[in-house]
Amino acid sequence: MKILKNTVIALTIAAPLLALSSTSHAAMDPRVEQALVNVCKSVTTNKVYQYKKTANSYHLKDKTIALKVVCNGQDIISFAESYGADKTAAKLQQSLGTTKIIDLASKEKLKVTFTL
Repeated sequence: MKILKNTVIALTIAAPLLALSSTSHAAMDPRVEQALVNVCKSVTTNKVYQYKKTANSYHLKDKTIALKVVCNGQDIISFAESYGADKTAAKLQQSLGTTKIIDLASKEKLKVTFTL
């Protein structure tokens, strides 16, 4: 009986807290939203200096923008390319660095002969 009573008390306390925490994440701060809209707009201009000015005004790094910002359902690099903004898309792509993939199976194979 004691376990049931403790469970009911815990659920009674937890339910309103969970309801409050889920609604607080539902809406975005208007200032953050405006900053992201301005970054998306600046990327479409294909003027790197204008994009950099906007990003710096909000203290955002290129890599963070390239990895985390989504504009109209697309990642920001694809969004810039869809507007023909190749210079700003290249700037963002450059911020991600380069990755090299080496296919080890296609490399030269060693031949070894065993004699018993």
